[in-house]
Amino acid sequence: MKALVAYFSATGNTKALAEKMAEAAGADLFEIVPEIPYTAADLDWQDSQSRSSLEMENKASRPGIRDKAGNMDEYDVIFVGFPIWWYTAPRIINTFLEQYDLTGRTVIPFATSGSSGMGSTNAYLAPSCKGARLLAGRRFSGRATKQDLKRWVASLNLG
Repeated sequence: MKALVAYFSATGNTKALAEKMAEAAGADLFEIVPEIPYTAADLDWQDSQSRSSLEMENKASRPGIRDKAGNMDEYDVIFVGFPIWWYTAPRIINTFLEQYDLTGRTVIPFATSGSSGMGSTNAYLAPSCKGARLLAGRRFSGRATKQDLKRWVASLNLG
């Protein structure tokens, strides 16, 4: 099994978790970088007109990504990490997943959040994972250790 940890991190919390996840899973690491970086104002969830609020309100929104993972065909398992926005994955995760033929691959979401759970994440991600096996994901706090992540990966019985 060859695995990839692809992640989007708006403030650095998900990046730290993704780096630990890649070590725990023995996976390669790829950062999902937006074409247009998010500013603090863009991320103001209390402002209904902020960029992130408008993207999340529009289920068809697909923010651009700077680079593609060039070797996606090599991976059997793709862990996708992100912060929870409005009880689901940011729309840029849909953009990432829809760039590839995921047929026959296993996609496993993981998220960072101070308190929100995974909410409707899989329901929103499923249409972007055509042909893939989408496993139930898990939310982690910033305090998750590499051992916590190793236990979770082992519990997935990926082979």
